[in-house]
Amino acid sequence: HPGRLPALHARFRDHTMKIFERHGIKNIGYWTSEVGEYSDRLTYIVAFDDSGAREKAWESFRNDPEWNKVREDSEKDGPIVKRVFNNLLSPTDYSPLR
Repeated sequence: HPGRLPALHARFRDHTMKIFERHGIKNIGYWTSEVGEYSDRLTYIVAFDDSGAREKAWESFRNDPEWNKVREDSEKDGPIVKRVFNNLLSPTDYSPLR
């Protein structure tokens, strides 16, 4: 939501990243756009050992009481996230990042 990116950064920095790790969601990197129409977006990459681990991790994360409390508390002034875009990526045989 417009103007809520600082709150989203705070939620990831102070809570979400460590909760991700606890559920087997490996933090790879987090970025914002410096220019363009999407400068209010947070883009991030997380990794899993395989698709089964991914499904299990997201399920346990969504049901985590700490996460649900953090989410509720961080949205007391209104929603932070308007929409989530997911892309499942597979590295090419020449990709330095695997």
